[in-house]
Amino acid sequence: MTDQELLARCHTVFTSHRARRPAEMFAAMGEWCEANGIEHDVYGAGDLIESFERKVAALLGFEAAVFCVSGTMTQVTALRLACQDRGRPLVALHPTSHIIVHERSNYQLLGHFNALQVGDRHRTWTVCDLQSVPDRLGAVALEIPMREIGGQITPWYELEAIKAHCRERGTHLHMDGARLWEAQAGYGKTAAQIAAGFDSVYVSLYKGIGGLGGAMLAGSREFVARASEWMKRQGGNVIHRSPYVVAAAMQFDERLAAMPAYFERTQFLYEALRAHPEIRVNPAEPQANMLHLHLPVSRDRALAIRNQLAEEHGIWIFNRASHAALPDSSYVELYIGDNMLGLSNQQVRDGLALFAKALAA
Repeated sequence: MTDQELLARCHTVFTSHRARRPAEMFAAMGEWCEANGIEHDVYGAGDLIESFERKVAALLGFEAAVFCVSGTMTQVTALRLACQDRGRPLVALHPTSHIIVHERSNYQLLGHFNALQVGDRHRTWTVCDLQSVPDRLGAVALEIPMREIGGQITPWYELEAIKAHCRERGTHLHMDGARLWEAQAGYGKTAAQIAAGFDSVYVSLYKGIGGLGGAMLAGSREFVARASEWMKRQGGNVIHRSPYVVAAAMQFDERLAAMPAYFERTQFLYEALRAHPEIRVNPAEPQANMLHLHLPVSRDRALAIRNQLAEEHGIWIFNRASHAALPDSSYVELYIGDNMLGLSNQQVRDGLALFAKALAA
């Protein structure tokens, strides 16, 4: 039985949003289009996509935003243009940056820019990390929150210091805001307040939002126009963006409105986990509606336990498990979304108790 088949049989799911099957998703998209008189865009020109771009730009506090079919294309394009503008081809990236960890060295192989890994892979950046770099940087790319270390957010005073440092050095400050909406509750700030002082921001339309895919890049009108042209040159000029835009736009407001509830549910989960000290949590306190659980078993054993709980109890705790640094240890990621929002407190406690018992066995 595949993971997806096993997950579909579970009645208690801890992580993520409920996945809609294609037929259900497409039917909802069709109903929304019919109710709102939606027409296809043509190569990015159309009422729906242009109004949605303006909406996202306004929420982030920027002049303009443009849709792109891929966040991978979006980020390296923005950083390459930033480096060209300054005549400095060097970009500072955290060791856990998505560009380094997941994008198959695209920036290097395609000649976009040169990257310098800065900081400790287990910690968020401090302004001292950037001040220690003697090179003249063309750009700095900062992820908020930082997924690979459990959804940690850079402390606000450090974030403000980093903004000031980049401004003083004439360095383009770019945000990997794939999960920026999730960081608002942890900071107690709006997305625009967090983004103030950045030169460009990328946000995903499918991660926390639940769309089919795609991204937005926000910045000055001139910068966004140039990035848009380069994304077309790289193959991003699909004739109709409307399926991606509809899938995001039809649930965008609802998802953003639910973010505080997801964060409150995350806070409850932290409290429930205190009863199981063998499960170590990163970060130590909630910073966004995601976290990593560090487990005293190997990755293979963690996956076997997950499947056992699914088969015997209909409980699905996590999706993927990763190897940790120490032998016979692993870690898993939880994103707190609609699934956990729909569980009672007792269901969460009972599921954790069964999970901890299986880990101990």
